[in-house]
Amino acid sequence: MSVHSDTNHAAESQGVVQADSPHPTTNDVFDTIGQQVQKLELKSNDRHETEEGGTDEPEEYRWIGDKVVEKIESLCMNCQQNGETRMLLTKIPFFRETIIMSFSCSHCGHSDTSIQNAGEIQEKGSKYLFTLHHPDDLERSIIKSDEAIFRIEELDIEMPAGSGQTTNIEGLLTKILRDLESGQKDRKENFPDVFEKIDAITQKLIDMMIGRGMPFTVALNDPSGNSWIEPSVKDIETKGKYFRSEYPRTAEQNAALGLGQSSNSTDNVDSKVETNAHMVPQVQAEDGDPLVDVDLYKDAVYSIESSCPGCMKQAWINLQSVNVPHFKEVILSSLNCEHCGYRTNDVKTGGEVPEFGKRITLHVKDSEDLSRDLLKSENCTLLVPECRVEIAPGTMGGRFTTVEGILTQMRDDLQRDIFDTDRPKEETGDSMSSEKRHEWEDFFTTLNNAISGKMAFTLIMSDPLDNSYIQSLQAPDPDSKLVIEQYMRSEEESEELGLAEMKTKLNEETGEYEQET
Repeated sequence: MSVHSDTNHAAESQGVVQADSPHPTTNDVFDTIGQQVQKLELKSNDRHETEEGGTDEPEEYRWIGDKVVEKIESLCMNCQQNGETRMLLTKIPFFRETIIMSFSCSHCGHSDTSIQNAGEIQEKGSKYLFTLHHPDDLERSIIKSDEAIFRIEELDIEMPAGSGQTTNIEGLLTKILRDLESGQKDRKENFPDVFEKIDAITQKLIDMMIGRGMPFTVALNDPSGNSWIEPSVKDIETKGKYFRSEYPRTAEQNAALGLGQSSNSTDNVDSKVETNAHMVPQVQAEDGDPLVDVDLYKDAVYSIESSCPGCMKQAWINLQSVNVPHFKEVILSSLNCEHCGYRTNDVKTGGEVPEFGKRITLHVKDSEDLSRDLLKSENCTLLVPECRVEIAPGTMGGRFTTVEGILTQMRDDLQRDIFDTDRPKEETGDSMSSEKRHEWEDFFTTLNNAISGKMAFTLIMSDPLDNSYIQSLQAPDPDSKLVIEQYMRSEEESEELGLAEMKTKLNEETGEYEQET
């Protein structure tokens, strides 16, 4: 990971601080700011009472645990003298472990700060899209890792990968504005055309920051999956306001993150598989030739050699064909890497692209409805209005489970990755206001009531490719609780699925396929 050379040099020379325990865990090394403050004890014997009965200022505090901040002598890249780097290992509540670093030089006055992710690289990359409608949205917290790219869609401006930062959206916009305005005085004299173009952009950016240019959309794309934009329980009230998706990394992105296959494991995996780590290879016969038009027999499990997307070492993909009654045949796939522990599973459906999308509405009223089988494709949008939950396409991938199972996974993902409010209140530090905490506690209470069958709710699944399914308990007769309807795909959906550019109409004169009009 790339950070400023001063702090990076210090981090490399010092390494990770080890806990006293012979087998330290992440929680032993990384505490939240709130937990670390609680380990401070007031030096009561250093205070002196005044005539009025008070105490002299300032009051001093003593650290009663391990050291909070590691101080390391490191080279200043500005004057080539020795300065000091301070490192704080902390855990940002509702996110991940980080190392906050600051460098200062007493010789030339140079200083800088940076944040570096100390947690593991996530299984997939992540992308956030957030639309700002109100000046309060500028206060949303944001964590930009070293590998993340921050972008303002309307201005076609992006902040490239670089030093990690923890701030809010207004802070990143201010930094972009400051960088754009830098050197404008010289451009005005020497390059007036360039000056006018940049000045027009800065004026639009200023309008956005004071609320006149709203709404506008920002994007945060991180191949490591370690960046984050703070969500709110009220985001569902505005359609398309907050969007988070995950995606498999490319071979180039894995290499940039240092996840390329090690040299000692290249003999075990075919080079053809290495370059297609995220594609299922063809089933091969004993002689090594691909099997053409192979049928996957029912209840049979097929194992295919591949490479792990996490560590790029040899792994096996298990495939099984399952016939879903009153729906279609689907392919279940799973991968479990014995080297790094990476695990994933997915559901794929086949067949031609249907003319219409499908919207399925289930009115859940009892435990019997919670036990219905459910198939959610990776392109499906899932909505539970009563619980203020909306799962965008690409967020959870394909899932074959039950209604209760999909809700439980949504809840667990939110608690573990974003808002783990099951943790003790003292572990949350001061990063969340009591009002926000109360909102999220109410949110999870409602979701838990839905999972346990204590409340009725509506589950809506919209799939532009008609590859999702909810079990009917009255099939083949109509189910009074289940409403299935077709709908015409929007232009935006067709564009995202790549259908707008597909050539499906045969021109009899030329013998070539063309786009349908």
